[in-house]
Amino acid sequence: MHSELVASRSADQRDSSRESRNGTPQLDAVSLAIIQQLQEDGRRPYAAIGKAVGLSEAAVRQRVQKLLDQGVMQIVAVTDPLTVGFRRQAMVGINVEGDVESIADALTGMSEVEYVVMTAGSFDILAEIVCEDDDHLLDVINKRIRALPGVRSTESFVYLKLKKQTYMWGTR
Repeated sequence: MHSELVASRSADQRDSSRESRNGTPQLDAVSLAIIQQLQEDGRRPYAAIGKAVGLSEAAVRQRVQKLLDQGVMQIVAVTDPLTVGFRRQAMVGINVEGDVESIADALTGMSEVEYVVMTAGSFDILAEIVCEDDDHLLDVINKRIRALPGVRSTESFVYLKLKKQTYMWGTR
């Protein structure tokens, strides 16, 4: 058992520590298999994951911690906003004059904003907003987002029905 842990430790350091050319961690097949197991069930025991991927429970625990520390993944509970009192969701396209990064940083600080991405195309930034109702959404867009210095324009896309939401892209 001790030698298995030492071997998996050195394999971990050798295989999953490398970075690609763009500075992101380069994941080996075992790390991808662990991520897939956790995407299927974020509460799956490390022993069960180890059995599925061919590692000891301790080696899986170590790999998972490393993936968390590197920011490769996070383990969270995903809720349906409707069931917890948030009745309005929208994607907001934002056009910016000047520094896009400062606007993106300001958006990430707003509790209603769940997702912020800087883009190339029709909008400089896309932000997903989750609100209690239409009045709350209007307040966030009109009084907070449009009030940010450098925001030139916004376009809102109110969600009518969510058809698909997946978190499985990490193992394709």
